[in-house]
This record gives sequence, C-alpha cells and structure tokens, in this order.
Amino acid sequence: MTGNAFIQLSNVYKKYDGAEGAVISDLSLNVKKGEFLTLLGPSGCGKTTTLRMIAGFEQLTSGSVIIDGEDVTNMSPHERCVNTVFQNYALFPHMNIFDNIAFGLKMKKVSNSEIKARVSEMLKMIQLEGYEKRMPSSLSGGQMQRVAIARAVVNNPKVLLLDEPLGALDLKLRKQMQLELKHLQKRLGITFIFVTHDQEEALTMSDRIVVMKDGVIEQLGTPDEIYERPVSKFVADFIGDTNLLEGRIEDVFSNEALLHINGEEELIKVSAKNLLAGEQIFAALRPERIKIKKTPENEDIYLKANLKDRIYTGIYYKTILELNSGNVIIVNEPISESYNFSNDEGQVYLTWKTENLVVMKS
Repeated sequence: MTGNAFIQLSNVYKKYDGAEGAVISDLSLNVKKGEFLTLLGPSGCGKTTTLRMIAGFEQLTSGSVIIDGEDVTNMSPHERCVNTVFQNYALFPHMNIFDNIAFGLKMKKVSNSEIKARVSEMLKMIQLEGYEKRMPSSLSGGQMQRVAIARAVVNNPKVLLLDEPLGALDLKLRKQMQLELKHLQKRLGITFIFVTHDQEEALTMSDRIVVMKDGVIEQLGTPDEIYERPVSKFVADFIGDTNLLEGRIEDVFSNEALLHINGEEELIKVSAKNLLAGEQIFAALRPERIKIKKTPENEDIYLKANLKDRIYTGIYYKTILELNSGNVIIVNEPISESYNFSNDEGQVYLTWKTENLVVMKS
C-alpha cells in the first residue's frame, strides 16, 4: 500500500462487452483513511462506475482495488467492509425504522441487546429518536435519507460509498443534508467516497475532489485548489462560474509574461510559469475576482469594457459587460462594494490581481 493510502485503485480499466471504448481508462487513485473524497463530473464520465467497482458491484476488466491493505479486487460485495447509500434510499417499505436500521446486524446474527443499543445510538445520531416504529412511507425525504445512512453506518463499515444520495431532495433540504452529512462523517471518522455532478455540493462537503472526464481523472485536489487553480479548460469551465478567454503569450521574462487576449488592445501581465512566447492559451478569471473601475489609473492590469446589463441577486450584483473584442465578461460584486453605475455610463475598466488569472494550455 502506497504511503497513507487506505483505499488504493491501481491502473483500473473497465470496458463493457460490445462497447466501443472504455468507461474507465487506467485510473489510479489513493484515498486517505477518514477522508471525505468526492468523485465529481458530468453524466457518463465514469464516477458511478468507479464507485461500483470499489463496492464490488462491477468487476474490473484489469487493475486492482485494495482496501486497508487487503486486495478485494475479486471479492464479492458482502465480503468487503464497505456499505453503499443510493439516491433512492432503498429502505424496506414493509419494515419499520428500527428494523430497517437493524437489518444488517440481524443478518450478522448480532445479539438482540447489542442490536437495540446500536440502533438506539444511530437514531440519536441522526436525530430521529422516537421514530423506531414509524414506517418509511411516513417520513420526509430527508428523514428517509438519514435512515438509509444510519442503516449503512450501523454495521461499522471501513468505507461508506454514497451515490448521489441527495439528488432527490429539494434545494433547501439538500443544503441542510450536505452539512448534516459532513458533520456526521467527521464524528464517525469513516472514509466517505461521495459521487455527485453538483459542483457546489462537492466544494461544500469534500476534503478532496476528483474531477473526472471521459473515464480519466482530469484533476485531483482540495476544493480551493480545484476552484482557484484549475489545470485545464474543462475543470475551469465545469467548476463554478468563470470567464474563459483565449489568447497568445507575446513575451516571457524571468517571472512574468505578457498575454494578448484575442481581439483586445491591452497586454496583460501573467505568471510566467511553464509558458513560452508564441503559445496559444486559455485564461480563466472568476467573476468575484474582478473589480470595475471608472479609470485605469494606478492599475497595471486592466481591460476596457462596456456595460450591457446588471442583475440584483440579493447577495451581489451580477454585472454583464462586453469587451472591445465582443467577448462577454461576468462580474459578481458584493452589494456593499459594487461599482456605482450612472445612467449614461460609457466605457469602464476591469481589473484584478495577477494571481487571479489562471493560464492553462488546454
């Protein structure tokens, strides 16, 4: 086992019979013990297939899965110390809440006294004490989700796998459950692997995020690394709102370079890391990192822009501007710090800190 890896996927490859290409291509990943790791990506990127291979529901075409030092590649799901929570909860409709949570313990022939103690502990943990005799049909979506998690956790799995478990909830409940699930994971200290296509959900809950595209890992990092320093156009565009611009590196000095955004007059200073003069690049700039100024004085970095629209969101103003090239730029400014536009506003200037413009080659 490599380093402090608790779960290790090595050179995992998955191809279905008759399929043209692979679902997962040579994927290697180490997960730390007690970590909340999220597999994030669009539909069809391979995140659920990866989760199912860890659980044992899908067989690998090649490669290996090791959990806590044990090679489980060829083990059946029930032989692995892993439990899975699905989006549809999969509660037994004919069993009350107590029996739903106790089901796995009864299958393991745990004593009645221990079952009662452990189920009571779970009910207290998920804040559903007194619900023992209620049926699943009488619960809300959030309550059913908590029962499904309790049923998985009561068996003391080494790993809890969660496949879009909050996808069926309304927005308000979903946000509440995100926090509850994160707090629950911290209390239990169990390794969680969570699958979602919701970028905000991944940023909110995760210790680290695996961004997947077409069966491969596009980027692996902490939420702030993924958001602030995307390594590719795909990650920058997929995670949160961003302004993507194309351009060319005009010149490179010792620690900075000059970037020409296509269609613009100004040359922009950027970090020169791994850049060469003449390279075509993409530049990502988050809407909340941009400031709108009346004049460019005392600003080393700026682009000229014209106001097109402004939207009040309650938290910030979303301002839509057009560059001289015709490119549209979105700027999100806190209400208290927003630029005060006049009715006859002409050209304004957009400025930002050098480190906030992320340059990438693909």
